[in-house]
Parts: sequence; C-alpha cells; structure tokens
Amino acid sequence: MEQLQAGRRCSRLISRLLTKARGAQADAEFQRRVHARAQPSIIVHKRSTDVLHDPWYNKGTCFPATERDRLGMRGLLPPRVMTLQQQIDRFMDDFRSLEHNTKDGPSDTAALAKWRILNRLHDRNETLYYKILIDNIKDFAPIIYTPTVGLVCQNYSGLFRRPRGMYFCASDRGEMISMVYNWPAERVDMIVVTDGSRILGLGDLGVQGIGIPIGKLDLYVAAAGINPQRVLPVMMDVGTNNQKLLENPLYLGLQQNRLEGEEYLAVIDEFMEAVFLRWPDVIVQFEDFQTKWAFKLLQRYRNDYRMFNDDVQGTAGVALAGLFGAVRAQGRPISDIVTQKIVIVGAGSAGIGVLNMAQKAMSNMLGNTAAATAQVGRQFWLVDKMGLVTKSRKNIDPDASPFARDIEESSVEGGLQEGSSLLEVVKSVKPDILLGLSGVGGIFSKEVLEAMQNSTCKRPAIFPMSNPTKNAECTAEEAFKYVGDHIIFASGSPFEDVDLGDGKVGHVNQGNNMYLFPGIGLGSLICGARVITDGMINAGAERLASYMNEECVQQGIIYPPISSIRDITKEVALAVMNAAIAEDVIQGFRDLTPRDLHQMSEDQKETYVAQSMWSPNYCPLVYC
Repeated sequence: MEQLQAGRRCSRLISRLLTKARGAQADAEFQRRVHARAQPSIIVHKRSTDVLHDPWYNKGTCFPATERDRLGMRGLLPPRVMTLQQQIDRFMDDFRSLEHNTKDGPSDTAALAKWRILNRLHDRNETLYYKILIDNIKDFAPIIYTPTVGLVCQNYSGLFRRPRGMYFCASDRGEMISMVYNWPAERVDMIVVTDGSRILGLGDLGVQGIGIPIGKLDLYVAAAGINPQRVLPVMMDVGTNNQKLLENPLYLGLQQNRLEGEEYLAVIDEFMEAVFLRWPDVIVQFEDFQTKWAFKLLQRYRNDYRMFNDDVQGTAGVALAGLFGAVRAQGRPISDIVTQKIVIVGAGSAGIGVLNMAQKAMSNMLGNTAAATAQVGRQFWLVDKMGLVTKSRKNIDPDASPFARDIEESSVEGGLQEGSSLLEVVKSVKPDILLGLSGVGGIFSKEVLEAMQNSTCKRPAIFPMSNPTKNAECTAEEAFKYVGDHIIFASGSPFEDVDLGDGKVGHVNQGNNMYLFPGIGLGSLICGARVITDGMINAGAERLASYMNEECVQQGIIYPPISSIRDITKEVALAVMNAAIAEDVIQGFRDLTPRDLHQMSEDQKETYVAQSMWSPNYCPLVYC
C-alpha cells in the first residue's frame, strides 16, 4: 500500500510538471507514452524453489501470503512476512557486526570479508542488494569498486563461486555470433568489457579482470538506474603475459601468452559484430585495456558502434571537471582555464585522454582554430617514466607526440630538456595544476610537493588520480602538509578529510569516474545516440563541474558527495542527451522518435530521464 501511494504521489507530481511544460493535449500524449514503460507486475514461468533460487525474482521472507500460495511456496519459508525495510535492517546489522569483528585485523582481510557478504547477497536477492547499495552508496562504492575491486581481481580465481557475465576467449573464434544467444536476456542495454591487460594500476591480471566489469555495472545500476536484467559484464580472454598467473594451477583463464596484432584485433572485431548483431541498441564501454590498444580500439569502433572507453574518455571528463572546479575555486571564470599551467604525470591511456579532452575544450573556448590549438598546447607539460616528453625524443609514442614540448620556443622552460625529471619540471614551470595518472605510488614526493609552494597560482591544485590507493601519487595528508592548507586536492582513490588544526579542514575530493560514466551511458541510451561523441562527453563534464554551488567551491569542495550520485547522474545524462540532440546523432529510443526528442521541453526531458531510471522495489509475481 505504501508503494502504491508513493507511486500515485509520483504520478501526480509528473502530471503537474507536464501540464506546466506544454499544452494539455501534447502533454497527455507524452505522459501516456512515458508511463507505458511501467510494469505493475512480472510474469514468471517458474514456481516453488526455482523462484527462491533465482536472485532476480527472489524476495525471501518478503513474499506475501497470496504469492506464496500461487507460486507454490507455502511451507518453504518461515511463516512471518517481513517488509523490505526489515530485510534491510537485518542485513545492515550483520554487516555492522562484521565491521566490528574485523576492524582490528588486516585491512585486506576486512575488505574481502565485506565484499564477500555483499556478493552473497547479490547472488540470492538482487532487488535487496541494489536497494541496500543505493541507500548506502558512499560506504559501499569503495567495496564493490575502487579500491577493493583491485584486491578482488588479484584473488578472483580463489574467490570464484558462481559465474557472472560472459567470457569470450581466443579459442571461441568463429563461434561468438552463436555464443551471444547463450545469454538469457532478450534485451541488453549496457555491456562493460575488459581484456584484463591493465587492471587499475595493477597491470595484467588476465581473466581475473572480470571483477572490473561486474563492479562497473553495479555502479551503472546504482547510479544510473540501468535495469540489472539488462546489463552484461564481459571478459575477453586473449591470454595473459603475467607469468605468475600462467604458473598458478588455480588460474581460471587461458594458459597462454596474449594474442597480438591482427590475431588480437580479429577476436575483438568478432565480439563487437556479435553483440551488436543480437542487441543493436546496446552501449559497450571498454574498460582497463592497455594503452597501446585503448586508443586504437576507440578509433577503430567509435564511428560505427555505440561505444566509449572509460579510461580514455570517462577519466578525462572527470579530470576536466576537476580542472574547471580548480579554476572556479580560485575565484575565476571557467574560461580562464586556458591560462592555467598544467603538468600531467603519466602518458598512458588516462593521461593522454585527459590531455586530448582538455585541449579540445580549451581550444573551443578560443574559437577552435589552429592558432588556438597551438596556444593551448603550450599550457601542458607531459611527464612519463622517462621524464619530460619533448619533440627531440626518439621513437616517441604517436599518442603522446602532439603534446611533446618544443623547448627552444619557450622561455619559461629555461634549463628543461628531454627527460627532465618531475622535480625539475615543477621547479621550472611553477604549475597551477599538478595532475597524476601515472599509477606510480608516491611519485609526488616531499620534494615535488614542496616545490609546488612556489606555484604562481594562489590556490594550486594537486590531483593524484591513480588508483587503487597504494598507487596514488601522494596522500591527502602529504599534499596539505608539504604544499599548504590553501590547495585544492582531488584524488582517484578515497582519502579522509585532513585536520589542519585550529578548526580548519583540508577538504578531500574524490575524482571518481562514477560521477560521469553512468550519465554518459544513460544519456546516450535513452536518446538512441548512433555514436558517443566528444561533444556529448564534454557536455557531461561541464555539467558536473557546475554542479557544486559557489560557496562549496570556495571551500575547496569541487566534486559533489557520492551520496547524491543518482541526482548527479540525472543531470549529466540530461546534458549528454541534449548534446546528442544538438549534434543530431540520435535515432530515438523504444517508442520515442528523434522528432519526439527534439520537441521535448526541458521539463519533459528531466521527467523522461528520471522515469527511465530503474529503482529496486519488489513487484508482484504472476505465474504463467
């Protein structure tokens, strides 16, 4: 009854919004089509223990007496019928007891214990699992994803209990088109795929990298409301070059070295053809591919398929939002980012992705001319494992080449040369922003951070964005200690706020990709974007950057709290959808045509985005 009343209140609110937005007749039609999505009950073709053992349909002790009778469950459950909230309370009591019992033990052991208890819940009751995840996203996101997911992937062969997702491997060549029909869902909206070659900052973990797509899709469900029955985690097992895994008798993947060249591309090509043949409207997110393949695959598929690479584009978008936020925290308009001196440490897929997106955004602000691009290029200094990247470097990586410095033409770089160390670069450039995507823990040393005290900016930004935590370029405490309490700090992994004494707090921002990729996926999905463009991702980044109010930004808080992730995702998805409509790359979604989307008012679009997000509630089950 409470759910019914809540649904009626929601419907009344939507009706008022629609009536206010457009003429009554048009709004009535729009409302009918939006509400046609709602499914008041679910038809099931199984009964008794088959339902209880199905995590999608199982309600456990919440099955009402009438459903127990019509589904053949009488006597199979304890007699008391509990509410969803009572189930939540019971689980949280267990979880807090686990936290208490493991708090004094090894941190890795405690983290894996928390992951296990959540994973067991996921295996038996998906509705309850996602309800608890959404309600406690701030506490549980670090368990289902960064940083715990890295630990899970390292131990996945030993942790494996039941399959989740699909595994395509090199020996499946020629069979993938038939394999996709082994997946039971008639419709899949979102696929996250990895080849396990560069899992976070941990390197090649082979088939054990499946933990990354699983975790990412949990975040898609929690943050973007993608229906969990329509998501598919995928592992592309093309072998591994990790000798420890090859020698491990418990390793679950192919025990062979990685495919390379045309053999590798043929496997990925066949996979893409297969999934888009069965599910032509699906979105595929590439995740944790090593740098040499990340850019190549993105360019290979982005103009023909609805796909994006989160490490290249998602990380770049979140970092760009952080750069915009840092400029706002200095009391300046976002457009002043074109004057910022930015040192980026790390020339992998994430680092180059940030450079590409930031350069395009800044060039657009200056008129998007060749001269503007050249001017913007002079604001970046790229440092990799061999030091400062310059045009004099031999065998330079083609993806890094556009950002190589021409030392001779710049007077600010006196004394710098090819391979200059990070410390030398920071001392010479005196950057406004120091951004790390190197995966090298502690590379922002005490000396490097102290050199940032001489930044020409009144509020320099320190962004150690690598994860998991042990790979962060520095800790929050180190940054505030060695640079000063005036800095803007954002990291990829979670850190606690820093007590600066005298009642002052050093605010820690987590530049987590989950602020952006769920909105990119949702916004692209519900408008039927043919492709996912840089303009769509940039629009999402700009909306994220403007989400925080001025008071918070002046305090150094440039990213919103994780607890508001569903609201953030709605805003990002709306911005992405509007950009797709403006670029005219939409095909429509379900019963909504491109014309319908073009004619929607902003209020209608907001309602449409909200109504497209799945929420975990028990639905009545009807046996047929």
